[in-house]
Amino acid sequence: MNRMSIRILPLLLALIAVNPAPALAWGEYGHETIADIASINASPKARTEMQRLFRAQRLLGTPACALGNIRDASVWPDCVRRDRVRWGYTAPWHYQNVNICKAFDLSPCRDGNCVSAQIDRNFALLKDRSLPDHVRLEALAFLVHFTGDLHQPLHAGDRADRGGNDVKANYGIIPGANLHWIWDSHLAERPISAAPAIIRRYNADERAAMAGGTAEDWSREAWAISRDDAYARALDRDPCEGDQSPPAAPVTIDEADMESSRDALRLQIQRAGLRLARLLDEALG
Repeated sequence: MNRMSIRILPLLLALIAVNPAPALAWGEYGHETIADIASINASPKARTEMQRLFRAQRLLGTPACALGNIRDASVWPDCVRRDRVRWGYTAPWHYQNVNICKAFDLSPCRDGNCVSAQIDRNFALLKDRSLPDHVRLEALAFLVHFTGDLHQPLHAGDRADRGGNDVKANYGIIPGANLHWIWDSHLAERPISAAPAIIRRYNADERAAMAGGTAEDWSREAWAISRDDAYARALDRDPCEGDQSPPAAPVTIDEADMESSRDALRLQIQRAGLRLARLLDEALG
Protein backbone atom coordinates (compact mmCIF):
# COMPACT_ATOMS: atom_id res chain seq x y z
CA MET A 1 0.00 0.00 0.00
CA ASN A 2 1.47 3.38 -0.98
CA ARG A 3 1.57 6.47 1.23
CA MET A 4 -1.44 8.05 -0.47
CA SER A 5 -3.54 4.94 0.20
CA ILE A 6 -2.42 4.92 3.84
CA ARG A 7 -3.55 8.52 4.26
CA ILE A 8 -6.85 8.09 2.42
CA LEU A 9 -8.01 4.76 3.88
CA PRO A 10 -8.78 6.01 7.43
CA LEU A 11 -10.86 8.86 6.00
CA LEU A 12 -12.73 6.48 3.72
CA LEU A 13 -13.49 4.10 6.57
CA ALA A 14 -14.69 7.00 8.71
CA LEU A 15 -17.06 8.12 5.99
CA ILE A 16 -18.46 4.62 5.62
CA ALA A 17 -19.02 4.38 9.38
CA VAL A 18 -20.84 7.71 9.49
CA ASN A 19 -22.96 7.08 6.41
CA PRO A 20 -23.05 3.44 5.34
CA ALA A 21 -25.91 3.98 2.91
CA PRO A 22 -24.81 5.36 -0.49
CA ALA A 23 -25.45 9.03 -1.23
CA LEU A 24 -25.37 8.56 -4.98
CA ALA A 25 -26.59 5.51 -6.89
CA TRP A 26 -23.90 4.34 -9.31
CA GLY A 27 -21.80 7.15 -7.85
CA GLU A 28 -21.25 10.30 -9.87
CA TYR A 29 -19.02 8.41 -12.28
CA GLY A 30 -21.70 5.89 -13.23
CA HIS A 31 -24.46 8.46 -13.57
CA GLU A 32 -22.28 10.78 -15.63
CA THR A 33 -21.22 7.90 -17.88
CA ILE A 34 -24.87 7.11 -18.57
CA ALA A 35 -25.49 10.79 -19.34
CA ASP A 36 -22.52 10.89 -21.72
CA ILE A 37 -23.75 7.81 -23.62
CA ALA A 38 -27.22 9.31 -23.88
CA SER A 39 -25.95 12.67 -25.08
CA ILE A 40 -23.76 11.15 -27.82
CA ASN A 41 -26.60 8.93 -29.03
CA ALA A 42 -29.51 11.40 -28.79
CA SER A 43 -30.59 13.27 -31.90
CA PRO A 44 -29.23 16.77 -32.62
CA LYS A 45 -32.76 18.13 -32.16
CA ALA A 46 -33.05 16.61 -28.69
CA ARG A 47 -29.63 17.95 -27.68
CA THR A 48 -30.56 21.43 -28.88
CA GLU A 49 -33.81 21.39 -26.92
CA MET A 50 -31.99 20.22 -23.80
CA GLN A 51 -29.57 23.13 -24.08
CA ARG A 52 -32.51 25.51 -24.31
CA LEU A 53 -34.13 24.03 -21.21
CA PHE A 54 -30.89 24.25 -19.22
CA ARG A 55 -31.10 28.05 -19.51
CA ALA A 56 -34.06 27.88 -17.08
CA GLN A 57 -31.97 26.45 -14.22
CA ARG A 58 -32.02 29.73 -12.26
CA LEU A 59 -35.81 29.45 -11.90
CA LEU A 60 -35.48 26.21 -9.93
CA GLY A 61 -33.70 28.01 -7.11
CA THR A 62 -31.00 25.40 -6.42
CA PRO A 63 -27.76 27.40 -6.65
CA ALA A 64 -25.82 24.79 -4.66
CA CYS A 65 -26.82 22.10 -7.17
CA ALA A 66 -25.84 22.98 -10.72
CA LEU A 67 -28.13 22.08 -13.61
CA GLY A 68 -26.41 23.51 -16.68
CA ASN A 69 -25.88 20.36 -18.74
CA ILE A 70 -26.82 16.68 -18.92
CA ARG A 71 -23.95 15.62 -16.65
CA ASP A 72 -25.26 18.01 -13.99
CA ALA A 73 -28.75 16.60 -14.55
CA SER A 74 -27.49 13.07 -13.91
CA VAL A 75 -26.61 13.89 -10.28
CA TRP A 76 -28.87 16.89 -9.54
CA PRO A 77 -31.66 14.81 -7.90
CA ASP A 78 -29.17 13.35 -5.40
CA CYS A 79 -27.75 16.81 -4.73
CA VAL A 80 -31.11 18.46 -3.98
CA ARG A 81 -32.24 15.47 -1.89
CA ARG A 82 -29.76 16.58 0.77
CA ASP A 83 -32.10 19.52 1.41
CA ARG A 84 -34.61 17.41 3.33
CA VAL A 85 -36.93 20.29 4.09
CA ARG A 86 -37.51 21.16 0.46
CA TRP A 87 -36.76 17.95 -1.43
CA GLY A 88 -36.94 15.15 1.15
CA TYR A 89 -40.21 13.85 -0.27
CA THR A 90 -38.34 12.70 -3.40
CA ALA A 91 -36.19 10.13 -1.53
CA PRO A 92 -38.50 7.11 -2.24
CA TRP A 93 -38.41 7.95 -5.96
CA HIS A 94 -34.83 6.67 -6.35
CA TYR A 95 -35.52 2.94 -5.83
CA GLN A 96 -38.12 0.20 -5.50
CA ASN A 97 -37.73 -2.67 -3.07
CA VAL A 98 -39.25 -5.55 -5.06
CA ASN A 99 -38.77 -8.87 -3.28
CA ILE A 100 -36.47 -11.14 -5.30
CA CYS A 101 -37.88 -14.27 -3.65
CA LYS A 102 -41.45 -13.71 -4.76
CA ALA A 103 -43.07 -13.27 -8.16
CA PHE A 104 -42.11 -9.95 -9.75
CA ASP A 105 -44.73 -7.40 -8.67
CA LEU A 106 -44.73 -3.63 -9.12
CA SER A 107 -48.10 -3.10 -7.47
CA PRO A 108 -46.54 -1.23 -4.49
CA CYS A 109 -45.48 1.43 -7.03
CA ARG A 110 -49.04 2.39 -7.86
CA ASP A 111 -48.85 5.42 -5.56
CA GLY A 112 -46.01 6.78 -7.70
CA ASN A 113 -43.39 6.64 -4.95
CA CYS A 114 -40.87 4.43 -6.74
CA VAL A 115 -38.30 4.83 -9.45
CA SER A 116 -40.09 3.17 -12.38
CA ALA A 117 -43.25 5.21 -11.81
CA GLN A 118 -41.20 8.38 -11.66
CA ILE A 119 -39.51 7.59 -14.97
CA ASP A 120 -42.93 7.42 -16.62
CA ARG A 121 -44.16 10.53 -14.81
CA ASN A 122 -41.17 12.70 -15.63
CA PHE A 123 -41.07 11.53 -19.24
CA ALA A 124 -44.68 12.74 -19.61
CA LEU A 125 -43.84 16.09 -17.99
CA LEU A 126 -40.76 16.59 -20.16
CA LYS A 127 -42.73 15.82 -23.31
CA ASP A 128 -45.52 18.31 -22.45
CA ARG A 129 -44.53 21.51 -24.27
CA SER A 130 -47.39 23.44 -22.66
CA LEU A 131 -45.51 23.42 -19.34
CA PRO A 132 -43.04 26.15 -18.29
CA ASP A 133 -39.41 25.49 -19.14
CA HIS A 134 -38.31 25.20 -15.52
CA VAL A 135 -40.92 22.50 -14.85
CA ARG A 136 -39.74 20.55 -17.87
CA LEU A 137 -36.11 21.06 -16.84
CA GLU A 138 -36.80 19.56 -13.42
CA ALA A 139 -38.49 16.63 -15.16
CA LEU A 140 -35.47 16.25 -17.45
CA ALA A 141 -33.10 16.01 -14.48
CA PHE A 142 -35.27 13.44 -12.73
CA LEU A 143 -35.65 11.42 -15.93
CA VAL A 144 -31.89 11.35 -16.56
CA HIS A 145 -31.09 10.36 -12.98
CA PHE A 146 -33.87 7.85 -12.41
CA THR A 147 -33.15 5.99 -15.65
CA GLY A 148 -29.67 5.46 -14.21
CA ASP A 149 -31.00 4.49 -10.78
CA LEU A 150 -33.34 1.82 -12.13
CA HIS A 151 -30.51 0.09 -13.95
CA GLN A 152 -28.53 -0.39 -10.72
CA PRO A 153 -29.84 -3.84 -9.79
CA LEU A 154 -29.97 -3.17 -6.05
CA HIS A 155 -32.28 -0.22 -6.66
CA ALA A 156 -34.71 -2.70 -8.22
CA GLY A 157 -34.39 -5.89 -6.16
CA ASP A 158 -34.64 -6.44 -2.43
CA ARG A 159 -34.38 -9.24 0.12
CA ALA A 160 -35.95 -7.46 3.11
CA ASP A 161 -32.63 -5.63 3.56
CA ARG A 162 -33.22 -2.24 1.89
CA GLY A 163 -31.66 -3.33 -1.38
CA GLY A 164 -28.54 -4.72 0.24
CA ASN A 165 -27.94 -1.77 2.55
CA ASP A 166 -28.35 -4.07 5.55
CA VAL A 167 -25.93 -6.69 4.19
CA LYS A 168 -22.52 -6.01 5.71
CA ALA A 169 -19.76 -6.61 3.18
CA ASN A 170 -16.02 -6.43 2.73
CA TYR A 171 -14.59 -5.31 -0.60
CA GLY A 172 -10.89 -5.79 -1.15
CA ILE A 173 -9.00 -3.69 1.38
CA ILE A 174 -12.21 -1.90 2.37
CA PRO A 175 -13.98 -3.52 5.35
CA GLY A 176 -17.23 -2.45 6.95
CA ALA A 177 -19.10 -1.49 3.79
CA ASN A 178 -22.44 -2.89 2.63
CA LEU A 179 -23.54 -4.73 -0.48
CA HIS A 180 -25.55 -1.84 -1.90
CA TRP A 181 -22.72 0.65 -1.48
CA ILE A 182 -20.27 -1.71 -3.21
CA TRP A 183 -22.54 -2.16 -6.23
CA ASP A 184 -23.15 1.58 -6.37
CA SER A 185 -19.50 2.51 -6.46
CA HIS A 186 -16.32 0.44 -6.66
CA LEU A 187 -17.76 -2.70 -8.21
CA ALA A 188 -19.27 -0.61 -11.02
CA GLU A 189 -16.33 1.72 -11.61
CA ARG A 190 -13.90 -0.97 -12.76
CA PRO A 191 -16.01 -2.43 -15.60
CA ILE A 192 -17.29 1.00 -16.66
CA SER A 193 -13.76 2.27 -17.20
CA ALA A 194 -12.36 -0.92 -18.74
CA ALA A 195 -11.66 -1.27 -22.46
CA PRO A 196 -13.33 -1.15 -24.88
CA ALA A 197 -14.80 2.28 -24.17
CA ILE A 198 -18.54 2.36 -23.65
CA ILE A 199 -18.93 6.13 -24.12
CA ARG A 200 -19.34 6.21 -27.88
CA ARG A 201 -21.83 6.38 -30.71
CA TYR A 202 -23.63 3.04 -31.02
CA ASN A 203 -24.75 1.61 -34.34
CA ALA A 204 -28.35 0.83 -35.27
CA ASP A 205 -28.06 -2.88 -34.46
CA GLU A 206 -26.63 -2.18 -31.00
CA ARG A 207 -29.35 0.36 -30.28
CA ALA A 208 -32.03 -2.07 -31.42
CA ALA A 209 -30.62 -4.74 -29.12
CA MET A 210 -30.31 -2.57 -26.01
CA ALA A 211 -32.53 0.53 -26.19
CA GLY A 212 -35.99 -0.99 -26.18
CA GLY A 213 -38.55 -1.73 -23.50
CA THR A 214 -40.55 0.12 -20.88
CA ALA A 215 -39.74 1.12 -17.32
CA GLU A 216 -41.58 -2.00 -16.16
CA ASP A 217 -39.46 -4.17 -18.48
CA TRP A 218 -36.26 -2.56 -17.17
CA SER A 219 -37.47 -3.09 -13.61
CA ARG A 220 -37.95 -6.81 -14.14
CA GLU A 221 -34.57 -7.08 -15.86
CA ALA A 222 -32.65 -5.30 -13.07
CA TRP A 223 -34.61 -7.20 -10.40
CA ALA A 224 -33.51 -10.50 -11.95
CA ILE A 225 -29.86 -9.38 -12.04
CA SER A 226 -30.04 -8.46 -8.37
CA ARG A 227 -31.30 -11.95 -7.56
CA ASP A 228 -29.12 -14.01 -9.89
CA ASP A 229 -25.92 -12.00 -9.67
CA ALA A 230 -25.68 -9.44 -6.85
CA TYR A 231 -27.24 -11.51 -4.06
CA ALA A 232 -26.28 -14.96 -5.35
CA ARG A 233 -22.58 -14.10 -5.65
CA ALA A 234 -22.44 -12.21 -2.36
CA LEU A 235 -24.05 -15.08 -0.43
CA ASP A 236 -22.46 -17.87 -2.52
CA ARG A 237 -25.80 -19.65 -2.75
CA ASP A 238 -29.35 -19.34 -3.98
CA PRO A 239 -30.49 -16.21 -2.10
CA CYS A 240 -34.04 -17.51 -1.83
CA GLU A 241 -33.22 -20.79 -0.10
CA GLY A 242 -32.92 -21.09 3.66
CA ASP A 243 -32.69 -18.14 6.02
CA GLN A 244 -33.39 -14.89 4.18
CA SER A 245 -32.41 -12.49 6.93
CA PRO A 246 -29.20 -10.47 6.43
CA PRO A 247 -26.14 -12.55 7.38
CA ALA A 248 -24.71 -11.80 10.81
CA ALA A 249 -21.14 -11.84 9.51
CA PRO A 250 -20.00 -9.63 6.62
CA VAL A 251 -20.00 -11.24 3.18
CA THR A 252 -16.86 -10.88 1.07
CA ILE A 253 -16.82 -9.55 -2.47
CA ASP A 254 -13.61 -11.02 -3.86
CA GLU A 255 -11.83 -10.78 -7.20
CA ALA A 256 -13.81 -13.67 -8.65
CA ASP A 257 -17.09 -11.94 -7.74
CA MET A 258 -15.87 -8.70 -9.30
CA GLU A 259 -14.91 -10.41 -12.55
CA SER A 260 -18.14 -12.42 -12.69
CA SER A 261 -20.26 -9.26 -12.31
CA ARG A 262 -18.26 -7.23 -14.84
CA ASP A 263 -20.33 -7.92 -17.97
CA ALA A 264 -23.68 -7.43 -16.22
CA LEU A 265 -22.59 -4.07 -14.84
CA ARG A 266 -21.23 -2.81 -18.18
CA LEU A 267 -24.38 -3.91 -19.95
CA GLN A 268 -26.62 -2.13 -17.45
CA ILE A 269 -24.73 1.14 -17.96
CA GLN A 270 -24.94 0.79 -21.74
CA ARG A 271 -28.62 -0.06 -21.62
CA ALA A 272 -29.36 2.90 -19.37
CA GLY A 273 -27.52 5.32 -21.66
CA LEU A 274 -29.14 4.11 -24.87
CA ARG A 275 -32.61 3.86 -23.34
CA LEU A 276 -32.25 7.37 -21.98
CA ALA A 277 -31.20 8.59 -25.45
CA ARG A 278 -34.36 7.05 -26.86
CA LEU A 279 -36.56 8.71 -24.23
CA LEU A 280 -34.92 12.08 -24.90
CA ASP A 281 -35.54 11.72 -28.62
CA GLU A 282 -39.18 10.80 -28.02
CA ALA A 283 -39.76 13.68 -25.61
CA LEU A 284 -37.64 16.41 -27.22
CA GLY A 285 -36.89 15.36 -30.78
